[in-house]
Parts: sequence; structure tokens; C-alpha cells
Amino acid sequence: MNSVESIISEVIEPKAIEVDRYGVYPRAGMDALGKAGLLGLVSAKDVGGRGEGLRAASSLVEQVGTACGSTGMVLCMHLCGAAVIEQHGPRELREAIAAGRHVTTLALSEAGSRSHFWAPVSTALAVPDADTVRLDADKSWATSAGQADSYVWSSKPVAAKGMSTLWLVPGNAPGLSFPVAFDGMGLRGNSSSPIVARDVRVPRSAMLGADGGGFDIMMGNVLPHFQVLGSSCYLGIMEAATRKAAAHVTKTRLLHTGQSLADLATIRAYLARMRMKTDMVRGLIRDTLDALESGREDAQLRVLEVKAAVGELAPEVTELGMRVCGGAAYRKEVGIDRHFRDASAVTVMSPTTDLLYDFIGKAMTGMPLFG
Repeated sequence: MNSVESIISEVIEPKAIEVDRYGVYPRAGMDALGKAGLLGLVSAKDVGGRGEGLRAASSLVEQVGTACGSTGMVLCMHLCGAAVIEQHGPRELREAIAAGRHVTTLALSEAGSRSHFWAPVSTALAVPDADTVRLDADKSWATSAGQADSYVWSSKPVAAKGMSTLWLVPGNAPGLSFPVAFDGMGLRGNSSSPIVARDVRVPRSAMLGADGGGFDIMMGNVLPHFQVLGSSCYLGIMEAATRKAAAHVTKTRLLHTGQSLADLATIRAYLARMRMKTDMVRGLIRDTLDALESGREDAQLRVLEVKAAVGELAPEVTELGMRVCGGAAYRKEVGIDRHFRDASAVTVMSPTTDLLYDFIGKAMTGMPLFG
């Protein structure tokens, strides 16, 4: 069972309802992806990885997100963290990720800076007479909190100038706690919970990149990966809702007229809107990948636009699915309600849709984005 299709059909999809209904972390799906070498998709071949880029990662996350939004988001965050570790982390950890033995994630958002993830207020203090740093933080959200094997962690710099420094923090580090279990409206299995760090000690060698260099890594590596892969997960959710809505109205009949729901022009118009908006997001993701791969001048603008677009369209498409399927959509067997709830998370995930609009407007008028 090494193909993506078989993992999805035999493991991820059958578990999706349980993951959603009971808030179960999708361990089985992640384990299956790991055994197939897909957690090492962006890891270099010389450490045992697939050596693929963002385009292949986008396709994988979309496919997984179509089956289960929670698993898609956990995978998205793992691949975002893995891309940073691949660039700046130790070889032994890169090998563990490539072998599917290690799940990582991002721990950037903080209670003190909210959706401004690039500006941590948490601290990293050098411990006197020791090659060790003390981390203290109140992280507001981290996918796979309490489940991941490591966190790509942000703090203020230890001594250098700059906005932030990134660290590799073990998932079992003493001093980490998870005060609130995740019980969300959607993406219920992604374990996106706060993390509190009190006197967490890591060696200075756990620093990813240079002290004070976190902002550059976030903008050059984390942001493109998260914007594209997060959007790809939501594209999968949109695709699932669109397919299920079309299937439902095709097979559901009005016995007194002999018509299917699909025979109604209004229903077909709603389906057409779902199809078009889903394909619009797919086209924008592909154009963003083209821009990044070719170094196009508008690449940064596309990176900003892609999640802003999905932030508007994913809730709209899934709401249309609820409308098309009517009362049946409120029952679990159709499955539209899960996609509707999962899609609602997109607007609040950092950077939020409204914040992205501000960035896009700044880019259009020649203003500094973070000034």
C-alpha cells in the first residue's frame, strides 16, 4: 500500500468520519503516509527523501485534503516544517523525516502578536555558563500540538538584531504544556491547540538559521509553503464538496414528478458556480507555483493572493453545497457538513484573509508590507 490513492482509499477516507466526529488525531493516515515515504516528499534524495518541490507537495496535500481536511492540514503543516528543517536542520533529523519516522509542525502564532506570526513576543535567553537557551512562550495555535515529534518554533532573538529567531524544539521537551484540548468547529482532528513553554531548555545548536534571521526564513520559506499548501488543502475540501453535491442531486429523485434534483435549472446553476469557483482556486494555485518556479516578478503577490482567494471561495463553495443538498446536508451521511465546517477555518488561520488584503493593497501601492 504505497500509492497515494491506496492510502487515501484504504486508510484516510475510511477514518475521516471518526476523525471529525470524535476529534481523533489522524495518526493512522500519517503513519501510512510515512511508511510510503511521503512525509519525506520535500526531503533531499541524499537523506532518503523524494527530492520533490512545492508543486508535488501541493498535489499531495490537495488529494489528502479531499478525503479528510484534518489529515490534509496536519500534512500541510508537517511539510511546511520539513521544508525549514531540510534547509537548516541537522542531517539525522532530515533522515528521520525522509524515513517517515518523524512528524513536525510549525509553532509560530502567539497570544501576544496574534495573526502577526512573523513578530513573536516570546523570549529566548542564553543560560549563563552553558551552551543552552531558555525558551518561554504562549503559543496561541499549533497544528499537531501535543502530537508532533518536533516544532519549528519562533522567538525573539537571543542577542542579534532582527524580529525573530527559529528553533527546533522536541515535542517531548520538559516545560511544554498544552492547557486546552482542541474542540473546534471544523478540522476537528488536527489538534490545533495552544502551547505554553516555561523554562524549556534547548541547545544553541537547535537554532534554525542565524540568530535574528527568523523573519527571512519565514518570508522566503515558510510563507510560500504555507500559503500554497494550506490553499491546496482547502482546494481539496472544495473539490470534495463539489463532487458530493453533484452526486447527491444526480441520484436523488422527486417521485411525484419523476425528475432528479439535477433536472432543476436552479440546482444546476448552483453546481456550476461550485465547479467554477473550485477551478478558479486551482488555476490560481497553479499560477502561483509557475510564478515561484520561474522567479516571476509577481510571485510574492501571487503568494499573498492565493490564500486570500481560497479564504473567500472555500466557505462560499461549501455553503453552496449545503444549499444544493438541502435538508440532507444536515445529516452526516451526505458528508457536506464536514467540508462546510472544515472550510470555515480558512479565514481565521494566520495570515487572515483581511490581513492578506492589506498586504496585497500595500504591494499594489508600493508600500512596505511589514512597515
